[in-house]
Amino acid sequence: MAKAIVFTSGKGGVGKSTLTLSVGRALAELSARVVLMDTDIGLNNLDVLMNVEHSVVYDLVDVIAGRCRLSQALVPDSAAKGVCLLPSSHSYSECYADGQAFRAVVNRLKASYDYVLIDCPAGVEYGFHRAVAAADEAVVVTSSHLSALKDAGKVAALIRSYRLPVSLVINRARGDMILGGDALSPAEIEQTMGLAVLGVVPEDDDVNRLSCGSSVVTRGEGKRATKILAQNIHCGTNEIYDVTKRYRGMLGGIKRRLKGRL
Repeated sequence: MAKAIVFTSGKGGVGKSTLTLSVGRALAELSARVVLMDTDIGLNNLDVLMNVEHSVVYDLVDVIAGRCRLSQALVPDSAAKGVCLLPSSHSYSECYADGQAFRAVVNRLKASYDYVLIDCPAGVEYGFHRAVAAADEAVVVTSSHLSALKDAGKVAALIRSYRLPVSLVINRARGDMILGGDALSPAEIEQTMGLAVLGVVPEDDDVNRLSCGSSVVTRGEGKRATKILAQNIHCGTNEIYDVTKRYRGMLGGIKRRLKGRL
């Protein structure tokens, strides 16, 4: 059965949109049909991250307003087979974009795709509620920073009011800081937040390059961690990538000390 999963964060800057794209591509590598839905009207990001902004002719608001067919608005990912994008509008318009219209579009997408990954606007304003109301389950993306965790907790409480299953992804995790006692571990975050951790993705330059114009991530810790996260979503497994492994032992201690000085 097709799933619509909303990726939200509350706080901006935790890498939510980049993670949504990375997970979508990882799910496609598992032979799933994936469509990414950018719901941040007026502040679209996914088309830029995917390097397809010049291929966008129609968008989500055009579909809702009946100016085009849904199939006309979908843009294939230039870097991954099996992934499409339903882009957000470049101009801010609330004319037809209410929660009921969003749900109708998502239901139509679920008829043709295995996963609809909804990139939710940051914050808890109307755009957040509109995106969450269209989903079957939610993933709250956070970093280990206290401000991000605080906002993630507030967002999770709001999502529960929609009676959606909700889990947590810790993004941009620093294994060296966890071992040094400068950051909470995934287990500590899980206990503090009262949310099951679905995945942990380390701070990784290869992943960060996506937001700087790179088309795809082909290697690195971030790639491996995202693949495990996608498998957890697709197969129902519960494996968590160990971001501290490379900083353990004698060699790991040297890496940790060097990283702390850079």
